[in-house]
Amino acid sequence: MKKLKVSLLFLAAVMSGSAFAQDLSGTWQQIDDKTGSQKAIIEIRKESNGTFVGKIIKVTPRPGYTPRDTCVNCPAPYKNKPILGLDVLTGLKHVEGTNNYDKGRIIDPLSGKIYDTKVRLNASGKRLTLRGYMGVSALGRSQTWIRQE
Repeated sequence: MKKLKVSLLFLAAVMSGSAFAQDLSGTWQQIDDKTGSQKAIIEIRKESNGTFVGKIIKVTPRPGYTPRDTCVNCPAPYKNKPILGLDVLTGLKHVEGTNNYDKGRIIDPLSGKIYDTKVRLNASGKRLTLRGYMGVSALGRSQTWIRQE
């Protein structure tokens, strides 16, 4: 009986930790992979269809950079939309049994390019690594995002 209780407690602890780690919902600080500086605050929410969407809720000022107000070089439906409030991350799906998400798309509002994306959430749920790529993941770039409390 004692072994059963210990096993159930262990199982509950593992399941609750992994359930927390699997939720991307929240506010994230985007870090530029080239400069290491903060770029924006992104709010990620889970849609009713189970996919995740990320919206820019704040553009972080950086030395030597003047932020744009609109997505000038972006294709429709993003063209000339305000960057603040823009859903830049769409369609991201959780990969069952892992801390990975894939099949997402992300738009770079500065260049207007749209990339396939996948995400890996670290075990603590406080950092994610987002990989944007065209075609083959090995030819992409990665960014680290930090969960905001």
